[in-house]
Amino acid sequence: MRAVIAEDSVLLRVGLVKVLEAVGYEVVAAVGDAEALLAAVEEHQPQVVVTDVRMPPGLTDEGVRAALLIRRQWPQIAVLLLSQYVEERYAADLLATNTSGVGYLLKERVANVDDFLEALERVAAGGTALDPEVVAQLLVRRHRDPLERLTPRERDVLGLMAQGHSNAAIAEALVVSDSAVAKHINSIFTKLDLPAADATHRRVLAVLRFLGEG
Repeated sequence: MRAVIAEDSVLLRVGLVKVLEAVGYEVVAAVGDAEALLAAVEEHQPQVVVTDVRMPPGLTDEGVRAALLIRRQWPQIAVLLLSQYVEERYAADLLATNTSGVGYLLKERVANVDDFLEALERVAAGGTALDPEVVAQLLVRRHRDPLERLTPRERDVLGLMAQGHSNAAIAEALVVSDSAVAKHINSIFTKLDLPAADATHRRVLAVLRFLGEG
C-alpha cells in the first residue's frame, strides 16, 4: 500500500517512515509542508496520507486544508490527521465531508505503535479513527438535547462508535454481548431522532450528531 507522509518535524517524519515501512507500506513521499503534500499526492496517487494538522508556512491549519482538498479531489484516498493538541473543529471539518477513510489522532498516540498502526489500517480500509481524547472532550462538552437523552452506557457506545470501532470491538471493550451492543445502538438511533435508513448511514448520522455536525 502506497503512503504519503507530511510532517514538518524531521524526527517525527523519519520515525513515521520507518514505522510504516517496517509493516509493509511503501512510503512514496515524505514532505514537510502542505504545498509539497498536495504535489506528492497528485504525482503518486497513494492509498493513504498521514499529515500533520499544522505545517509551514503559517503553522495554523495548512494540513487540515490540504486534507480537505485531497478528500474533495481524490475521495478514494484515505487521510489520517495528526495533531499536537485536541482541536475538535478540525476533526469535525474532516468528518463532515465524508466519514469513510478518515482519522484524527493526537501525536502522542504514535508512541504506541500498535495503536497507531491499528488506527491507520482502519482508516486505510475505509473506516474511521477518532482519538479517544477528542471523544472524551466531546462527551464532557455536549450536554444539550438530544445527546442528553442517552444513558451513560449508550454514551459509552456512541463514543466508541465515533472512534470507528465495530460492534464486535465495542462489545469486547465494554465486556457485553454483541446483541447488547446492537440494542444500545438501536436505542441511540431512536433517541437521536435519526431517520429510517440503512444501518451504516444511520451510524454515520449518529457520529455526526455526536460531533455537532448533524
